[in-house]
Amino acid sequence: MFGLTEWRQTRFYQEVREETKLETVPKLSKEGLSVEQIARVLELDIEVVRQAINQQNEESRSFVDNSP
Repeated sequence: MFGLTEWRQTRFYQEVREETKLETVPKLSKEGLSVEQIARVLELDIEVVRQAINQQNEESRSFVDNSP
């Protein structure tokens, strides 16, 4: 059975952790945190944060464009 340390080293854990961070980026941005602050808090590269924000903005625009 996996201990906590071994579990954290699994690929699945790492992927879920990264995905959770990326899902948090737009929420922090909406709260007014800067790209640099978000990157520091979530321990992500600044470019990754920018891409996540841009992707969220594109998805929001696409949703608005497709609304009846």
